[in-house]
Amino acid sequence: MSEIELERRGSIALITLNAPERRNALGRQMAADLLAVLAEVDRDPALGVTVLRGADGHFCAGAERSLLADAGADPAGDAHYAALGLVYEVFAAVDRLTTPTIAALRGWSVGAGVNLAMAADVRVIAEDATLRSGFSQIALHPGGGHFTLISRESNRQAAVAMSLLGQDVRGAEAVRLGLAWECVPDAEVEDRCLALAAAVTDPALSRTAVANLRHETTAGHLDLRAATQLERASQLWSLRRR
Repeated sequence: MSEIELERRGSIALITLNAPERRNALGRQMAADLLAVLAEVDRDPALGVTVLRGADGHFCAGAERSLLADAGADPAGDAHYAALGLVYEVFAAVDRLTTPTIAALRGWSVGAGVNLAMAADVRVIAEDATLRSGFSQIALHPGGGHFTLISRESNRQAAVAMSLLGQDVRGAEAVRLGLAWECVPDAEVEDRCLALAAAVTDPALSRTAVANLRHETTAGHLDLRAATQLERASQLWSLRRR
């Protein structure tokens, strides 16, 4: 049974990460399933906006620890390199999705979960939700374009404070830093995301406009694929030395 659920609500694609026993942490199969669902959304011209959420009160607690442990044992091994690559590709797939994306941030977003959240176009965060880079706490170099994703939504200082100094960002602070659009009570996060998504009534226009918006607003940042490759060697190095 897939840990990724896709529900169509008119022109809205509602994607749910459904692995509550590990706070929706991304594993190899879950990443593959999410990529397949994102491709399905891309192929459906009737869908004009995507809402991404996690099940059971959390967004995404990062990459599954077993995936990182396997990569640490043999970072350059084909299977482990490919498994991490699947997780990285999820961020790029969300980043280039043909619809605008809205992330519903409840509970914890950690590591790869922060990447996934920042790859979305808009974020609504709960008052008690937490964004945690988490890499420095486990002696791991950030990966997946982490620096680019944080700094392009906020600034370089936020990227340093979160990823190198281990500073968490909670609720309204995320809005102040530009990491979220709006902060609301936990129980209202998903409804608010769906209300924002309901403003999209012309899928073709939405897809055309968001493509142009991304082209026009990415200047000055490293392409996410390039950022992922830049960080990859350092992350694999840090896995080997743990």
